[in-house]
Amino acid sequence: MYARAKGKYLEWTTEEGLSQLEGWARDGLTDEQIAKNIGIRRSALYSWKKDHLDIMDALKKGKEVVDYQVENALLKKALGMTVVEQQFKVVHVDGDILSVERKKFAIAWEIEHPDATQKEINDAAIQNVPEYKKIPFGEYHKELAPDTNAAMFWLKNRRPDKYREQSLTKFQRAK
Repeated sequence: MYARAKGKYLEWTTEEGLSQLEGWARDGLTDEQIAKNIGIRRSALYSWKKDHLDIMDALKKGKEVVDYQVENALLKKALGMTVVEQQFKVVHVDGDILSVERKKFAIAWEIEHPDATQKEINDAAIQNVPEYKKIPFGEYHKELAPDTNAAMFWLKNRRPDKYREQSLTKFQRAK
């Protein structure tokens, strides 16, 4: 199942390899999942990270992007925010317009798939050109109240000196 990791790291120190590692980290994959994608054990990936700074930096850089996004989302949730929600109306597409759009799609699809039968072409047009269309007709602003749990989590982690959990014994001793 796993390839021998010795020497395999070289393909992952190329520009393409490092970009792939960074992308996986940015997508939220764990080191274990990344190691599996590479075809090595997690312990081998840890050795690579220790021995090859470019690999460690690519993984770190990818994870930082997501970490900042999560931090920003948590902060917004803790403080409360305004979200804009779009309103749509679903309408049936006029028969003539639908026919023209499907014909246009069928012609393009037939060019890409020259061996396709007429039935396959028609089926593709029906599947890819819907009968209904979503039309935006307005938006509204929705206020989201601050989330107490998000605020507590943020404070306990950012200001542990002031907001950490204290056991009852320590609390009683402080009195």
